[in-house]
Amino acid sequence: MIKQTLFFSTPVRLSLKNCQLVISWKDSDDVVTRPIEDIGCVILENQQISISLPLLNELVKNNVAVILCDNKQMPTAMLQPLDANTTQAESIKSQLAVSDPMKKQVWKQIIEAKIKNQSLLLTKLRLNGAALKPLYMAVRSGDTDNREGIAAKVYWNLLFGGNFKREREGPVPNAMLNYGYSILRAATARALLGSGLLPNLGVFHKSRYNAFPLADDVMEPYRPYVDEIVYQLYRDGHHEVNKTTKELILRVLNCDVKIGSKTRPLQVALTFTSASLMKYYSLEAKKLTLPEVT
Repeated sequence: MIKQTLFFSTPVRLSLKNCQLVISWKDSDDVVTRPIEDIGCVILENQQISISLPLLNELVKNNVAVILCDNKQMPTAMLQPLDANTTQAESIKSQLAVSDPMKKQVWKQIIEAKIKNQSLLLTKLRLNGAALKPLYMAVRSGDTDNREGIAAKVYWNLLFGGNFKREREGPVPNAMLNYGYSILRAATARALLGSGLLPNLGVFHKSRYNAFPLADDVMEPYRPYVDEIVYQLYRDGHHEVNKTTKELILRVLNCDVKIGSKTRPLQVALTFTSASLMKYYSLEAKKLTLPEVT
């Protein structure tokens, strides 16, 4: 079942009753409820939202990604359960025991899929996707010659023009990309936790200041799905992160993704990828199940 994403941009009161998320308003007697088992992501944007501790505990227990935003309405943190999977201890042992050669091989698969999806997206948008084919066909173990970085420069120039630079604090449409990637990152971390993996233990991303490096690794082939939405928004004249663009960007979690031989919503596809990574770590599989842009 597709999980719901709940986005709160007004000062609501959120509480728990009979395993239901209860939404109420200060100046109204109206009450709305949502079954927690149907929720996949909760985004708390308004700084005056009131939320009860029992509700937070129930959301975390059900592996709901609870995303907190700052006073600029940008995601800054996500609640992480300490026990999200019944076999987590065994899974963590496999994750800790993985060798450096295995990490390099899995990173090769991730980067191949990322660059290939960038190429497929460019082709889908009637741009020169073929320019990236030599790059994703030549990724080495561990991407030692940085095909990812070379492909990125070509990709962004084709997508948004030769003057565009992908920078976190850069000009439009960087802010919309940042927002989309933050949501994707949280959904990826949720999928990893559901598979018994710790998103804190990365394959390639290892910054001491990064709480979810494995989520940053696994989300790489999924980034073009955010890019496609932002590209369309930018072409339609949207240059800011606002209520309209946020609502449209959030749709990425339910966009169609080809995963294996079937098409699934992105948030479901992430669970397939995370499960395949767990099998890779436990030596049950040699290949990850990764998305393909269509």
